[in-house]
Amino acid sequence: MSADPARRDDADAYLRYVAHERQLSPETLEAYSRDLGEFEAFLDRYYGAPEWAWGGVDRLAIRSWMGDMVSRRGLARTSVARKLSAVRSFYRFLHVEERVAANPARTVRTPRKERHLPGFLTREQMEEVFRDAEARAEGGGFLALRNLAIVELFYATGMRLAELQAMDLASLDLVSDRVRVLGKGRKERIVPLGRSATRALRTYYEARERVMEEATRPDRRAVFVAQTGRRITVRQIQNIVGQFLKGIADDAGLSTHSLRHSFATHLLDAGADLLAVKELLGHASLSTTQIYTHTSKERLRRVYRQAHPRA
Repeated sequence: MSADPARRDDADAYLRYVAHERQLSPETLEAYSRDLGEFEAFLDRYYGAPEWAWGGVDRLAIRSWMGDMVSRRGLARTSVARKLSAVRSFYRFLHVEERVAANPARTVRTPRKERHLPGFLTREQMEEVFRDAEARAEGGGFLALRNLAIVELFYATGMRLAELQAMDLASLDLVSDRVRVLGKGRKERIVPLGRSATRALRTYYEARERVMEEATRPDRRAVFVAQTGRRITVRQIQNIVGQFLKGIADDAGLSTHSLRHSFATHLLDAGADLLAVKELLGHASLSTTQIYTHTSKERLRRVYRQAHPRA
């Protein structure tokens, strides 16, 4: 962080505040610290000298920083918006604590987000994924049973990769067929489980118990574990799902997140209420969920063009 003692003191006070008062994750704290460091480095160049103060920064300087991120560094609008949010939060804290007279970031407009239609699988492609996963699991091997349960849980709940990886046994209720998910901002939601996912998890649990009995230092809280008994990593889950998706469409740009997109798209295609899908996905804003309606509309247009004789 800053070599200037006054600026460093302000930044450290803010990072302590978000760590203790807002209880942000270590990853988010690291991102905020990095964003402030980048902002300060730009201001050193912008003012041409290290002798400046947070209170002397104006709206024009912040907009110049945003322009630099796009033109020189080539960052996406979403990245610029996230970094601006960090700086805006920082100045809000400084203003409340009376460390600066005003918040120059308050009136800086957030760049409009680029809206991309998310990649997803058709229902037929999802069935192909499950046929592949079920065929591998027929032999009763631990890894194959675990991988089938992972795919089933992803598609049954639409949860995020990090949410699935961090899931503990206590969060799953296979009697009531539901799961408690701890999402972004530590917000909790309850999502129902389908029969197929529950069945796959029960079978996996039996194989998991055998692995845990033989493991020297098992992680008994984790739902999904490796053969060592330890919780599997995000990268391992990505590789597992990637192998199934590679057999479907190697060049379609699909990823683990595509199962979440498929979950939402298929629900809306079947007539599910948009607000209900929002709650199931754990979205904070309805506008985030609405992108899936765009996906459905685009598919309708494609079907119309292909099928209508005068399209």
